This record gives sequence, structure tokens and C-alpha cells, in this order.
Amino acid sequence: MFCLVYAQENATTHIPTKQDTLNGSITSERIWWDIQHYDLTIKPDYNTKTISGKNTIEYTIVNKNHSDLMQIDLVAPLKIDSIFQKGKKINYTQNENIWYAKLPKNLLSKKNQITIYYSGKPTESIKPPWDGGLVWSKDSLNRPWISVACQYKGASLWFPCKNTLYDEPDKGARIHVIAPEGLMAVSNGRLQSKIKNNDTTSTYSWEVKNPINHYGITFYIGNYVNLNGSFNGEKGKLNMDYWVLDYNKQKAENHMIPEVTITMKSLESWFGPYPFYEDGFKMVEAPYIGMEHQSAIAYGSSYKKGTNKKGGDISNTGWGKKTDKIIVHEIAHEWFGNNITASDIADRWIQEGFAGLAEELVIADLCGKQAGNEFMNGRFRTIENDKPVIGRYGINEDGSNDNYVKGWAVMHMIKSIINDDIKFREILRGLNHDFHNKVVTTKETERYINKKAGIEFSYLFDQYLRTNKFPVLEYSYKNEELNYRYSSCNDNFSMPIKTNWTKENWLHPTTLWQSIKIEKISTVQDLKVDINFYVQLSKS
Repeated sequence: MFCLVYAQENATTHIPTKQDTLNGSITSERIWWDIQHYDLTIKPDYNTKTISGKNTIEYTIVNKNHSDLMQIDLVAPLKIDSIFQKGKKINYTQNENIWYAKLPKNLLSKKNQITIYYSGKPTESIKPPWDGGLVWSKDSLNRPWISVACQYKGASLWFPCKNTLYDEPDKGARIHVIAPEGLMAVSNGRLQSKIKNNDTTSTYSWEVKNPINHYGITFYIGNYVNLNGSFNGEKGKLNMDYWVLDYNKQKAENHMIPEVTITMKSLESWFGPYPFYEDGFKMVEAPYIGMEHQSAIAYGSSYKKGTNKKGGDISNTGWGKKTDKIIVHEIAHEWFGNNITASDIADRWIQEGFAGLAEELVIADLCGKQAGNEFMNGRFRTIENDKPVIGRYGINEDGSNDNYVKGWAVMHMIKSIINDDIKFREILRGLNHDFHNKVVTTKETERYINKKAGIEFSYLFDQYLRTNKFPVLEYSYKNEELNYRYSSCNDNFSMPIKTNWTKENWLHPTTLWQSIKIEKISTVQDLKVDINFYVQLSKS
């Protein structure tokens, strides 16, 4: 309780607005209905940077004593043009980016559908995927290239929906994208049809059968060519498709396909079967660096190995140049992010931390366990500790950007403390099996890991995710006695840690001083903490 309050109080100085609460919480206008399916049609106009379309939402009623208002999220300046239920036009009102459809109860039944027509000029993403919105770009031959990225603010940036992570369409979605002549439209799942229209456009209809989070729904329009193949995975033959710009076909053949194959083999081994065999696997070249769109992963890196677009290594260890970070990280999100989704963006570390862990695991599979450990240790220096990793719940607030590396560090330390790769692998695979196509919280994830490991790790989650305090391992040495304790941490912090201080290597410090006999040390520089632990060593 104390730690949660600490995180809530220190996450940010931003005072939540009414819109923040309406967007981020489970309101009375949301809770009574459950999404079953989206049937979305979108027609982008590249010249005017406008879109028009409709979304038919199939839903069930989960609370009979419900409000007669249904909350629909759509970010201005996009606007709803009309709403229909059972052929009847429905009245609606607007509160900035929140819309309320008034549904007379005589129009409701066991199976319900509401169709929302909308149009306007959507928010444009200037620095995709970081700021969110439509991406109106051009390829290197100056041809139109359109996409969308909206993880942080949500899909209501470009279509009317339930802009919350706790509820996903249980039966998946159909996405119909209307593209100009000469351009190809790609979306989630499998291509169902291509229909030529009378206005020199074509409608590409795609279908994803698995549940899908709102920001995982996407589309791409460009001069694409398709490379296809298959992967012999744990559940049989998995269809593998690569949609790349026509002039990058050879790069994809030489780089993307081999890297994806290596990554899939490693991640199936650690995380379990790829979660979406029914929908196939697809990687699509995008006009931004990358995004984990379910079964339609965005790739916009350099077709080079490395941890950034220039082929460098952010870890400064050299190991980061052994894989293509974007390929590994975004594919990993098919398990953590798409199969398992945080129910509130405040818990985004669940998605990003495990995807970071995947980068380490693939390097370890390729180059050895020590390489993976060194790569992780090289990333420790990028942690900022600016605020807690977990943000405030119910206001659609992200936590610290440390959710990538610090969330990963938590799982890396748990792996090191368990000290049994077979058991750790069982935990990762168990998460994806037991929470298949589900949304989860940090508490649920924490309890699951504690139970399966048979070790209580709550102190570790509390310290590294719910505060921004950086644990310090203090020590003093006098008369052949080494004293040590943890400081700058919660009172209950007591993480076992590996050092070179004893023959047994493992110490069990707490926040209280303890001591051990050490006959002789040459200098204090001889005292070291194992590279797998994110603590600061300090002489008191």
C-alpha cells in the first residue's frame, strides 16, 4: 500500500483533467458493454490529409441495470457524422474527445451492433511513433506512403472505438482499407479480398480472428511487394509474409527474412508458441522505426543489425550488433503486448520490459549466456530513475520511459536470483499460456511469478517499479570485518545479490547492517557486485 501511494504521488506533477479520467477509467458508460468485434472501414485522402469511414461495433451487455449512454472515444477534430442501431438513427452528444450515444433499451438485445460513421482531419504524427496519429509520408521515390501509430494516446486518434486496454474485441476485427489506384493496403491478419471500386480506388479487406488491443489495429498504404514463406514452429506451419517497398525487396530477402527466422526460433523456445497461428505472421515496412501492430508488425529501421537506425549498439558492449533490435523487440511484443496486454497503460512495463528481455535472450541464444548478461549490464546506464516505472491508474498516464530497460532489469534480476534457466523458461511460457489473449495488471503478473518461482519477489517489484529510488549497497571495512547493508531503498528491500566477497558468492543484505569476516583485500576496488544486479556499490 505504501509503495503504491509513493508511485502515485511521485509519478508526475500533471493534475489529471476530467478528460483524462473519462479516457483512462472504467466509466459507467463503458462498463456495461463488452466489445465482441470491430468491422472498420477507412478511406484516407492523401492530398487533403483527411479520412472518412465507419466502424460497426458488435457488443454484448454485461450489466442489465446499465446506463442508457454508451461512451465512444474519437479525438477531435475528427467528428461523428451519424450513429445507427438496428437501422434506427441514434442521438448522441459530444464532450471534447468523448461521445455519448443514447441507446433506447427497446433497441437492445442479446446480440447488438452499432454503426458509427465519421470523418475529418485526424491528428497528424510529426515524430511517429512517439507522438501518435496518422502518418502522411513519402517513400524515397516521392510516392505516397501512409500509415498510423497510436500506442500512447490510442486508436481514437483515427477511428471511433472503446479507447481502453481492459476491453478487447473477443472475436477480432475486420479492417477494410480503401487505397488509390497503384497502391497496396496492408492491415492485420489475413487478406480476405480486394475489390476494385468505380472511383479508381480498391478496397482491401483484412481479418484478424484473435482478440486485439485498440492500438494494435493498423493499416499501411504504399508501393508494396509481398515476400512469403513459412516457419515450422511449435504449432506447425506458420505463414510468414513480408510486405516491403518494391525497391527494398532484395534487402528484405538478405536481411529481414533471416533475422525474423532466427528471432522466431529463439522466442518460441523461451515464450512458447507464436500466439496467432490463425492470423499468420506479417512484417510490414513502415515510414517510422517500428511498432508492435498485432500480426502486422511495423518495421522502419535500416535493414542492418544493431540497436539503432544507424546500426550502432546502445549498450556499448558490441553484443547489440549481433541482432536487429527492431525486429527482435517488435516480434517479442506478439507475446508481451498483444497476447498479454497491460490492462492500463500505467503498467506498460509488462509489455516493454519483457520485450527488452527478449533482446537479451536472443543474443544469449546466438552468442552465449554471458553475452546476454553483458548486453543487459550495458543498458543499465541508460536508466534515468526520473519517476516510478508504473504511472497513475485510471487517467491513461504512461509511467517513466524506464519501463523499457528498468522493467527488463527487474526480470533479468529475477532470472539471476532463480538461477535456473529451465524454471525461468517455464515461467515465461506459463505466462503466455495461462494469460493467453488476456489483459493483466502488475499485481497479477507479480503474483504469478512469485507462485511459479516459489520465491517472494514483491520487494523487488515495489522497489524498482513503484519508486524511482536507486538501491545502494553500502559497505565499510575494518579489522578484517566487512559491514554491509542496503540504503536509498524501501525498508523491506532485501534482495539476495551475487558478489566476489565470499567463497559462496551470494549475500543476503537487508537495510540493517550485517558483517562478514574477510581476511584481506588489496583495495576497495577489488570488491565487486555481479554484473546481473542493478545496484550501486558505495563505501560508507
